[in-house]
Amino acid sequence: MNTTTMFLTRALEKILGDKEIKKTHHSQLKRACEVALEELKNDTSIQSLDQNASSALPVPKNSGFIHADKYFLPFELACQSKCPRIVNTALDCLQKLIAYGHLIGNVPDSTTPGKRLIDRIVETICGCFVGPQTDEGVQLQIIKALLTVVTTASCDIHEGTVLQTVRTCYNIYLASRNLVNQTTAKATLTQMLNVIFSRMEQQAEQDAKLKEQQELKEKELEKQHAETGAGDGGGRGGDEASPKEEAKDEVDDGASESTLTSGGQETHSQENGETDSTQNEDKSEEMPQDIVSRVLEEIIDNVTGCPIASPPEAESAPPTIENSVNHGESTPAPQPTLTLDLTKGGGLARLTTEDSSEMESQEQMHGAFSHILQKDAFLVFRSLCKLSMKPLGDGPPDPKSHELRSKILSLQLLLSILRNAGPVFRTNEMFINAIKQYLCVALSKNGVSAVPEVFHLSLTIFVTLLTNFKQHLKMQIEVFFKEIFLYILEAPSSSFDHKWMVILALTIICADAQCVVDIYLNYDCDLALANIFERLVSDLSKIAQGRHAMELGASPSQEKNMRLKGLTCLGSILKCMVEWSKDLYINPNSQSNLGVDLKPYTETDSDSGKGTMTSYGSVNSLGSNSSQVISIQPTDNPEQFEVIKQQKEIMENGIELFNKKPMKGILYLQEQGMLGKSPDDIAELFHTDDRLDKVAIGDFLGENEKFNKAVMYSYVDQMNFVEMDIVSALRKFLEGFRLPGEAQKIDRLMEKFASHYCVCNANAGLFASADAAYVLAYSIIMLTTDLHSSQVKREYKMTKEQYIRMNRGINDSKDLPEDYLSKIYDQIADSEIKMRATGGIKPSKSVRDITSNKQRRLLYNMEREQMAVTAKALMESVSHVQSNFTCATHLEHVRPMFKMAWTPFLAAFSVGLQDCDDQDVATLCLDGIRCAIRIACIFHMELERDAYVQALARFTLLTCATPITEMKTKNIDTIKTLISVAQTDGNYLGKSWLEILRCISQLELAQLIGTGVKTKYISGHASQSAAGHPIEAFDPEVIARGNLDRQRLANFHETVGETSSQSVVVAVDRIFTGSVKLDGDAIVEFVKALCQVSLDELATRSHPRMFCLQKIVEISYYNMGRIRLQWSRIWQFVGDHFNKVGCNPMEDIAFFAVDSLRQLSMKFIEKGEFIYFRFQKDFLRPFEHIMKRNRSPTIRDMVVRCVAQMVNSQAGNIKSGWKNIFSVFHLAASDHDEGIVELAFQTTGKIISSIFEKHFVAVIDSFQDAVKCLSEFACNAAFPDTSMEAIRLIRNCAKYAAEKPQTFCDHAGEEINVPEEDRVWVRGWFPVLFELSCVINRCKLDVRTRGLTVMFEIMKTYGESFQPHWWRDLFNIIFRIFDNMKLPEQLNEKNEWMTTTCNHALYAIIDVFTQYYDVLHEILLSDLYQMLHWCVQQDNEQLARSGTNCLENLVISNGIKFSSDVWQNTCCCMLDIFKSTIPHTLLTWCPDNGDNLENAAIQTEELKDSNQNAPVLKDSNFDNRVLVRSDSNASTLSQDSRDHKIPRSKIPSDQKLFQALLIKCVVQLELIQTIDNIVFFPSTSKKEDAENLAAAQASTDDVQVFDPTQREDQGMYQFLNSTQLLLLVDCLFESHKFAKAFNSNHEQRNILWKAGFKGKAKPNLLKQETQSLACLFRILFRMYNDETRTEDWPAIEKRLIDVCRETLEYFLSLQSDSHREAWSSLMLLLLTRLLKMSDERFRVHSAMYYPYICEMLMFDMKLEMRSIMKKFLLRIGLTFNIVPT
Repeated sequence: MNTTTMFLTRALEKILGDKEIKKTHHSQLKRACEVALEELKNDTSIQSLDQNASSALPVPKNSGFIHADKYFLPFELACQSKCPRIVNTALDCLQKLIAYGHLIGNVPDSTTPGKRLIDRIVETICGCFVGPQTDEGVQLQIIKALLTVVTTASCDIHEGTVLQTVRTCYNIYLASRNLVNQTTAKATLTQMLNVIFSRMEQQAEQDAKLKEQQELKEKELEKQHAETGAGDGGGRGGDEASPKEEAKDEVDDGASESTLTSGGQETHSQENGETDSTQNEDKSEEMPQDIVSRVLEEIIDNVTGCPIASPPEAESAPPTIENSVNHGESTPAPQPTLTLDLTKGGGLARLTTEDSSEMESQEQMHGAFSHILQKDAFLVFRSLCKLSMKPLGDGPPDPKSHELRSKILSLQLLLSILRNAGPVFRTNEMFINAIKQYLCVALSKNGVSAVPEVFHLSLTIFVTLLTNFKQHLKMQIEVFFKEIFLYILEAPSSSFDHKWMVILALTIICADAQCVVDIYLNYDCDLALANIFERLVSDLSKIAQGRHAMELGASPSQEKNMRLKGLTCLGSILKCMVEWSKDLYINPNSQSNLGVDLKPYTETDSDSGKGTMTSYGSVNSLGSNSSQVISIQPTDNPEQFEVIKQQKEIMENGIELFNKKPMKGILYLQEQGMLGKSPDDIAELFHTDDRLDKVAIGDFLGENEKFNKAVMYSYVDQMNFVEMDIVSALRKFLEGFRLPGEAQKIDRLMEKFASHYCVCNANAGLFASADAAYVLAYSIIMLTTDLHSSQVKREYKMTKEQYIRMNRGINDSKDLPEDYLSKIYDQIADSEIKMRATGGIKPSKSVRDITSNKQRRLLYNMEREQMAVTAKALMESVSHVQSNFTCATHLEHVRPMFKMAWTPFLAAFSVGLQDCDDQDVATLCLDGIRCAIRIACIFHMELERDAYVQALARFTLLTCATPITEMKTKNIDTIKTLISVAQTDGNYLGKSWLEILRCISQLELAQLIGTGVKTKYISGHASQSAAGHPIEAFDPEVIARGNLDRQRLANFHETVGETSSQSVVVAVDRIFTGSVKLDGDAIVEFVKALCQVSLDELATRSHPRMFCLQKIVEISYYNMGRIRLQWSRIWQFVGDHFNKVGCNPMEDIAFFAVDSLRQLSMKFIEKGEFIYFRFQKDFLRPFEHIMKRNRSPTIRDMVVRCVAQMVNSQAGNIKSGWKNIFSVFHLAASDHDEGIVELAFQTTGKIISSIFEKHFVAVIDSFQDAVKCLSEFACNAAFPDTSMEAIRLIRNCAKYAAEKPQTFCDHAGEEINVPEEDRVWVRGWFPVLFELSCVINRCKLDVRTRGLTVMFEIMKTYGESFQPHWWRDLFNIIFRIFDNMKLPEQLNEKNEWMTTTCNHALYAIIDVFTQYYDVLHEILLSDLYQMLHWCVQQDNEQLARSGTNCLENLVISNGIKFSSDVWQNTCCCMLDIFKSTIPHTLLTWCPDNGDNLENAAIQTEELKDSNQNAPVLKDSNFDNRVLVRSDSNASTLSQDSRDHKIPRSKIPSDQKLFQALLIKCVVQLELIQTIDNIVFFPSTSKKEDAENLAAAQASTDDVQVFDPTQREDQGMYQFLNSTQLLLLVDCLFESHKFAKAFNSNHEQRNILWKAGFKGKAKPNLLKQETQSLACLFRILFRMYNDETRTEDWPAIEKRLIDVCRETLEYFLSLQSDSHREAWSSLMLLLLTRLLKMSDERFRVHSAMYYPYICEMLMFDMKLEMRSIMKKFLLRIGLTFNIVPT
């Protein structure tokens, strides 16, 4: 006996055994049981016989199933009996039979055609429940049986049957009084729904797998076919059909093998309303059961008039089936032909009632479902939505009422469905439409429910929808947020519970990154939708600040909780934004900017890895599962959305303007390009934009202006009234604006409406003219006002008869049909004409207006009603709107989001930290600020970042003036947060580092207090508080005086002690050690800020601190391993800071700076440097700066010692740093401190003597600096020994230039443009010689003399290698010695200078010139002549003499090399000197009596005259060395002019003049001597004079002919041509004539004598008078005797005769004997030379002079004169044959 028989037998026996069975009304049941038992026995015996006959065969799979089905009747009757025990037994047996698969019911029901037995079985089970009075045991059995039917795989129920099972369990839950039964029913419902929906998903999944397998096999077949086709091209035609056939076989195989997902109903590869292609192809070969199915469906279609679906109210209608098949075989019934095109919306025109939309959805249903299981799920889902929409009764809701419990249950079940929704439910068009049309509308009602549980469930469902379905519900979500969520948050009347639940829901939403970004992108960046994200953040900010409207009487804890939740939400949003953009963030701790060689610490970083804030864990990020399948996925280009956002802002501004002043708003939008100029464009805007104020639109359209009317006409013309009755048309017309109040405006609008209505319905024939429509429309408006206005009392409202009567005769004097008017009246009475709901209603009253809780509740109830109506209307209006939902993927969206919302965030966090000491609030605020800083950092938003960092810094209380005693735990946490930000966001902080480092600087002070230390940097000067410096807040003495009680003092010490905790100290330290991980720009900003804070620390006079200075040293050390490019940028600020600190007036600080600099420099120099780099130079520059600016001997000494140490220990590594080293020593060289100078000089000496030898290539770039440095040592007058040694070292440097010229050529250094061959000059020789010239120009006599000697010695020694243009440069330097502008102004010094240095230099120049004449004469001779000319013009007799002497030496030494041009120049030079030095003023000067202006002018002219021929160098390459002559020539009177003392009483101008004149006289004499020496060789003339005298004095009368020509030939005479000689003769004669004139002017000489000119005797120019003439005679006589100049003899003779005659005449005119005596040697010369002539010439001459000689006999003369005259006369006698020979 098998289990089926056992179950059946026991159950039937139990029923028959019940005492109730004996009652008459159970007779039928009893009979049925007995028959069934009899049949069972028969069946059992037959089966046992069969089994015995073939015991080897297995039991048939379905054995006993059909038998169980046929014994259903007794159980059906048992269930219909009223006896609970019988019913229980029957239900129990049925449940077991179904559970074990013995009862399937898959056969047609014999009692009802078109149904299956299982449907009857379910109906029977459900029929057992007859309401609340049903036995509780029976209730439980029903639940059990129904759950078994739904969940078992063997039973296959669909559509109405499924609904019936669900409805029965639902009703049991509502009606049962037993709590266990209620709970069981609810759990069963949940499980049923789970099964129904999961089956649907599994079936779709299997379908997809089958389809995938099929496609794979098709591809393989195609591939094989292609291969065979390629191999055998001819056989292709025959094989063509094979793939299709094989594909068909695939499907069949798949069908036979596929698993039965629900009682034999096989899955099909039909998804989303699309039929599988293979099935379409094989449609022609339908299976027998397909034909049966199709026939059945057609019959049912004919009966019902519509395709099979559950009727509108599935709860009350009898269920229908979709597939009717032969259930003997488990073969599916595919519906390949039922696919409908949803887009065409086939079927009825859409009506506004719910029923019509249901009808439409029924029509479309078959086409949208690929499987019956989907339809089952849909029907259940829709039923639950409708159940949740049923209204509650009036009055306060009863928690036990059926309505409320039903609503709550339906919502709970819906929530369960949505939470477990699979891919089909999420994507199938029908389910999405169901959510839009049913669920969202239901939520709009329940979302404002006063019942907390309903409200909470609605919110939870909404959150679930937002998470899983947002891409389909764009418009619905907006309505929900705008009309419910945000309204409740903003409304002052809403209850705390509602607000609390809303904010709890927001907490979930705000934690989903995808959701948050999507909200911003789809609403705030949509031109037509509300700014939900912006409003949300703003509202949350107000809540977080405690500025929101709280319910009256809300407790402080409630308020606090609201604030906490507000802060949590804001924090979550920011965390989402951080999470969203985390890929842009670079954690500094995950990188290092150092080379491997220098890592200052190896500690692990607790905050490295994926980014700091991953722990904030927003629920969802880019990988969100909420948007896996999106039907349309527009790209989310951030730039595009930013543009839209900007346009939206413009649009919103325009709308705001329009709502105040319509025309202004329109003009603004047109200017901004957001609105066209034509009336059509404006009318279209009025139609489409719901944000425009309806009253403003009405007023605008009603205006009588031409433009307004044009817009109004266009507005009406854009409406379509075709085939609409007049009431519907009027509703449509008036839903977009409020009619204005003025009758004329209404009149214009109604006229246009009537006209357009008649145009649209011209064929209706109802109205005779537009006038009739106009009047009727007017009357309808009057009617709606009358019937629905609260101001018209009920008894006065218009009746239908009155209305009909009012409209008599309006249709061209005829009446409109009465039933037509009656219908209009009824329509208006049922529903007034009103504007369409637009939402966005603002809370009506402010908090101040609500005075009691009762008033608030009343007001909120009214507002809730309004919200519900508006939300429902809006939900219905958008339920069919298709809108694209953009799923955000791009990181960049966060930037505009944050830019828009950063201020409310900041306000919330700032207020939270400011007002509240609660730890939770502080934590949330700090977390939020930290996230905000991260976002601002990532997107480089400087303003926002700085604002948040400043806020954070402010709440540390470290940098503001608040006393430190106010510090609380939250401030300590703020400090920790700030430190954390510095660690994690350092790369992005930029200028915000300044705030952070200021806090850290002040934190160090707080730590000192916390640890009880009081250093010398913290002293109690209360006066500081006046300046408001925060330092005062850290003063322990002030704290002690602060009158704190003991408890507060203890708390204070505990709080401040926290600042010194190990964690804080380590964290601060890590900021500095972690600086190596900052990137190139960040480290620069960090260092810049640190330097600024350090300056601030040091600037406080009473409390200077070195905390930041120490940190600068530390980070410099840590970061030294950075690439040079970054390091040089860092050092730009650090070096500048050391410059400033090194010059700090406090020696301790400066000392620390210098010592730190030394250590860093040593470390840096150790690294070495490649050639041509300049990093060392930049690094060592602070030493130079400190040396230059700091006058403290201690610090200067320290600097020199540091640099000296560097040289001694690191000389081999120093390259470009030598420049700075020499610069420091250069500055030390001029010091007055012996120690400094000595140390610096020793080191410099070491460099020159030993380091130059070893590392000359490294030092070569600084060679000039080295020489300059030595020059400075030489010029320090305080240490003469050092000066001399320095000059010696300069001489050494010249040796390097001479020995290593190639090294200079190879290293261009900074002089890249200098030609290679000139580099040794520019970088080697020139600096040496130039600095020596500087020494000469600056030093005292002994040093400068040594310098001069060395300079010319170098020239003489190494001049051979000098290029010509080098010499020019060099002489420009040399000539600086004579530069009058640079000469000392003091009298003694100037004279000494000229007498010694200039003099010395002049001779040295001539020596050099002579040595290198061949090279120099072409380029420099003319300059030299100018130089000499200048010298003879100076008011220094010594120099003037030297000038002429040097000229003489030059010509004598080099004359033989002179060309004729050079001789010409030389003669011109002498001529110029002659002319410029004739003292003409001697002849004209007279004492100044105050009125002798002419005399004054002459004097001035004379002084000027001495300056006219000042030498100016032709080469202007060195402008500063051009020699310029000034009026200072005659500024002083030489004190050492020999025996020419001038009385002191003389006025300075006379003294100057006399001095100048005296020197001119001297120069004239010297010049005459020079010409003589040049032409005839020195001392030749003197010897001749001596010989002449001796000859004259000799007693013998014989004339010894003395011929000096032999000796004269040593002179330059032979190299001068006649013209040049005659030029000299002219000069000499001029000089002679001047002297003669002066000597003859006795009166003038007396004046000058009295004035004090030339001492005690009367002034005379006897020497000039005689010597000039003597030289002239010698030249002329020499030429006269020169055989090579015969052609010039006649001219010479004539000249000689003239001069001799003039001379003799003058001699005879002389008055005084002394004067004549002065002339005696000249006369001896003249007569001797005459005597030496040949007879012929003597005749000519003696004839001329004879009379004068005779005259001379009259004078009393010396013996020699008489002797020579005697010889002359004797010669005449002989020559003229007067006496015999």
